[in-house]
Amino acid sequence: RVEEVDTRPTRRNPWPPFTTSTLQMEAARKLGFSAAHTMRVAQTLYEAGAITYMRTDGVQMDPSAISAARVAISDRYSGHYLPEKPRHYETKAKNAQEAHEAIRPSNFAATPANAALEGDDLRLYDLIWKRTMASQMVDARVLRTTIEITATGVDGEPAVFTASGKAIEFAGFRRASAA
Repeated sequence: RVEEVDTRPTRRNPWPPFTTSTLQMEAARKLGFSAAHTMRVAQTLYEAGAITYMRTDGVQMDPSAISAARVAISDRYSGHYLPEKPRHYETKAKNAQEAHEAIRPSNFAATPANAALEGDDLRLYDLIWKRTMASQMVDARVLRTTIEITATGVDGEPAVFTASGKAIEFAGFRRASAA
């Protein structure tokens, strides 16, 4: 018997742009790259002028880069994906070396589809481009549903089961990840 159904709207905020460590972790998780391989590929992208410097603890972006990202979001997606105000991120670590801004594309018009890259260079650039774009987009709206079900076991004892799931109401920043 279904005892209770609870549906709650929630919001998911986008992650900040990449730092060195977060880029290494995400490249390992999504691309299977080692930290050393990630940094070799990132160095190649940096030397080609595709991304900003890849050794950084900073999550902040230059104001002109934020403006360029917002223009790219507006051009690529509808106005529903652009927040009223730009998003600004700050590093939480007190000992962070923030001499450089976050790892981001040098040119937001160079999408992964039209960038002159291939192989691992393209795969890592795609990851960086999508994360940077997502960081400047609106929150995702999600409906979380939890259902509580009770039943009686063969020995007459009650059993309680809980099932939960989520449905995306509005993709928001997740749209950049699917692009």
